Amino acid sequence: MVNRRLVFVASIVATAVWSFTFGVVHARRADALQQTLYHGEIEELRAEMGMPLGGARKGDAFLPASTTGVTKDAAAEAGARAKIVAEIKQQLQSEMGLLPVHLLRDRRMSFVELYSSDNLGNTNYGTAGYLGKGYFITVKHAVVALTDSDNRQNGRKIIGIHIVHRGKEIPARVVDTGNAGVEVHRGDWAIIRAANEIDLPALHVDTSYGYEFADPIFRLGNDYSKGIILATGYVGQHTSNGLITCLTDGHPGVSGGGVLNQRGDLVGIPIGRMQGDFRFSFILPLRAEMFRKVPSYEPPTMPSVAAAEPQ
Repeated sequence: MVNRRLVFVASIVATAVWSFTFGVVHARRADALQQTLYHGEIEELRAEMGMPLGGARKGDAFLPASTTGVTKDAAAEAGARAKIVAEIKQQLQSEMGLLPVHLLRDRRMSFVELYSSDNLGNTNYGTAGYLGKGYFITVKHAVVALTDSDNRQNGRKIIGIHIVHRGKEIPARVVDTGNAGVEVHRGDWAIIRAANEIDLPALHVDTSYGYEFADPIFRLGNDYSKGIILATGYVGQHTSNGLITCLTDGHPGVSGGGVLNQRGDLVGIPIGRMQGDFRFSFILPLRAEMFRKVPSYEPPTMPSVAAAEPQ
């Protein structure tokens, strides 16, 4: 009886030991097979990429490289960076209709305050732009007594004209005018000449400017007799009487001032505004006939946006 039980227990133990041993051997064989397959896949991948067992390719695309940085020539890097910045500024100026600050400051120096007195004891103020050799361009109604809105002159006459340069009053006289008989007219322009030599930069004139809709413009004028002040705006429409409408400040005193394009050229003069609206102004485009009595006038070469360094 005892022997049968012993034999039964021994058979169970032997079966368990054999099962365990078989399982371990099978697992090891499976692991070995999996590792063999894995290494085989790796070798196939290396062979496909042309990489030797060491991991470095003999070609130039997969050579190992360090992660340290290399400092290039500082001057070359600074030059390349400055070029990129200049190109970005130039693009912004072009798209947004901006002018370099130094160019606007230079142009401001070409305009002066203009004053005229009449026989009725009144003094009127406006602006004049310098053309060189003592000659200025302005509006006719600032230096010649025109008829009023009711087509009356009331016996008014201009008896004195002077400009203000560096705080000094310099007498001036009328050299030529347009055919305007009233204000805000296509012929409302005048050329005056200062009695003394003037040390001012002459403006570059562009009589071919097209005044396309929404073109940005820059206006310089003697606002409220407070000195030459800058305002910006945009071109509106061409009127039937040869003027241009625009949105830019038309304060008293800016008549005869300058309208500049994006190159900084003088392309027109502000001559008036809509009654009761200081933001709706009228511009008189420049024409060649306006300079017919400016002796040997030649537009001087001045830096434009394209040639100027962005600020």
